[in-house]
Amino acid sequence: MSTVDRGRSSVARDRSTVARGRTPEAPGSQGRPSKTLSSRTRTRLAAGTLLAPFFALFTVAMIFPVGYALWLSLFTEKQSGLGFDGPRTVFDGLGNYATALGDQAFRDGFRVLLGYCALYLPLMIGGAIVLALLLDTALARARRFFQLALFLPHAIPGLIAALIWIYLYTPQLSPVVAAMEAGGIRFDFFSSAGTLPSIVNIALWQWLGYNVVIFYAALQAVDRSLLEAATVDGAGNWRIAFSVKLPLIRSSLVMVLLFTVIGSLQLFTEPLILSRGSGSSVTSTWTPNMYAYSAAFERNDYGLAAAASVLIALVAAVLSFVVTRFTNRRKEARP
Repeated sequence: MSTVDRGRSSVARDRSTVARGRTPEAPGSQGRPSKTLSSRTRTRLAAGTLLAPFFALFTVAMIFPVGYALWLSLFTEKQSGLGFDGPRTVFDGLGNYATALGDQAFRDGFRVLLGYCALYLPLMIGGAIVLALLLDTALARARRFFQLALFLPHAIPGLIAALIWIYLYTPQLSPVVAAMEAGGIRFDFFSSAGTLPSIVNIALWQWLGYNVVIFYAALQAVDRSLLEAATVDGAGNWRIAFSVKLPLIRSSLVMVLLFTVIGSLQLFTEPLILSRGSGSSVTSTWTPNMYAYSAAFERNDYGLAAAASVLIALVAAVLSFVVTRFTNRRKEARP
């Protein structure tokens, strides 16, 4: 075969290879590994590098403590013989969980949380929505000032906020109580009937502005052409607010509701500080978190405290699942 014929046959083979969707290989490239990484491999390496610090911190700050709490909840300390050898740690299985669930004080703590949520959630979510809608209206003035004024209490640590409100609740010290008594209103903020509203008031003061900012930011992202179209159709401000704006920020509503429910289960700082007030009806086991704290640092029963903490986490997980499932089902039911 001549040189011209061999060249023509080579070109024909290359054309047939391209026609079948393959690229002809360069001479001597068979079996040689590629020196450059593919774009998919580079993307995976970059994602892994960026996510590695997060997963490392998540493992150290979350996985290890939760695993240690689960392990600790399976053990208890018991006295051996006459008690001269001191307590020894023994495996107790689910005994600490049975002890916590069988304790009336632990169960009463969840009843307190139920009453707290029944009073706190409507006031928090409803108040934050109303204030955010008022800030989003065209008639609102000095929006920056009111945003800062509402958010400022959230910047104060919860411990300091509780101390401030204890001062405002204490008779003979509080100007608020003095003004109420001057008007003929007598209310004991530390009584059994006044403790729950007092704590709800502290939580509202601290977290209301935070949620207002979230709702207001979501409202700012609403397409203004939709609002203008609703106005042209003759819808008033209330109709636009509840029929146009709120459905469009449903995801923010679900997020705030979920975080508020989880935060309610973690109620600890406010009642703990309020229990230091004179004549307070708040006990050391008033909430489940206070029960776990008391078991660990007052009774030195770390196994029981770990078991109570795990049970609280399970309740929070179940409630989170219920809230998410309920909101998703309502979203799917809408046309």
